[in-house]
Formats: sequence, C-alpha cells, structure tokens
Amino acid sequence: MVSVLNDDVIARKLGELPGWKRDGQCIVRDLTCTDFRSALQLVNTVGELAEQADHHPDILIHSWNRVRIILSTHSAGGLTEKDFELAALIEKAVQTGS
Repeated sequence: MVSVLNDDVIARKLGELPGWKRDGQCIVRDLTCTDFRSALQLVNTVGELAEQADHHPDILIHSWNRVRIILSTHSAGGLTEKDFELAALIEKAVQTGS
C-alpha cells in the first residue's frame, strides 16, 4: 500500500516543482500552450508518461490552449510519492519541450 505524505513533505516537494500548487488532496499544474494543437501534443505527452508510470492524472483542456493537470493517488486518499514522481517527469517534459 502506498502511504499518504504529510503536509511538511508535500510543501518541501512542491518547492522543488515550480508551477505546481496544492489544491486540497491534489497537486495542480496549469499550462498555457501556443495553440490547440500544442495543447493536444502536451496532453499526449503527459498521457504517455502516465502510462509508463501506471499513474493517471486528470487532464483538462480549456480555453483552446490551456491545459490543467491534476495529480492525486485516489486509492491512497491523498498525495503520495507517485504523484510527485509523475509531476517531476511532466515538468521535465514541459521544460524540454518533449
């Protein structure tokens, strides 16, 4: 079973992930893309990373070029290492444009 992280650990880990914020029992990243096509490409990239990690975020495309990624370990009832590991992979992909 995966353990839920305490508030201090969550705060420390968020400090290592610029752009991510806590929203209750989730961490969230809002991104603005240049157009709808690049928003779709981002969603596909996140989807591939999620499949590889076997950990699946909620993803929302809105306002034609904005993507919201929401991570939480629902089976554990909160935030776990899995959320921060996937967030770091997503952040690396965003920063490198992959």
